[in-house]
Amino acid sequence: MGEHGDIVFIGTVESAGETSILRIYPEFCPALLGLERYSHLIVLYWFHLRDNPEHRKTLQVTPPRHEGAPLTGVFACRSPSRPNPIGMTVVKIEEMDGCRIVVSGLDALEGSPIVDLKTYNPDSDSLPDAEVPDYMRHHGSQGHPA
Repeated sequence: MGEHGDIVFIGTVESAGETSILRIYPEFCPALLGLERYSHLIVLYWFHLRDNPEHRKTLQVTPPRHEGAPLTGVFACRSPSRPNPIGMTVVKIEEMDGCRIVVSGLDALEGSPIVDLKTYNPDSDSLPDAEVPDYMRHHGSQGHPA
């Protein structure tokens, strides 16, 4: 079914909390060159606790953190249950030390494998005219999977 490719994890969430630590594997540390010039980062990570046949077959959910949300396809929400359990979050870089990045705002769990890092650019990554359903506008839903 469909095309297949290999995903190579580049690191792991070493600790998660108000501030979190991203540990990048040594062979990928050279790819961090220049990252210290940015304030924010997009982290793509693997929902490792949802990587099983049951959750990969889930195609529709009712977003639990959004009161009044209707049954929704997983491509129309941020559910961690999906065919490819990839999560995405924007974080603030607090500190960098070698292969270790201290961030705030991470919504991944400790032990989550990191798929990729991309720099956040407010000119292209922030779209003030973007539209979302009304139920997504309640109580700061940005950054929380549902």
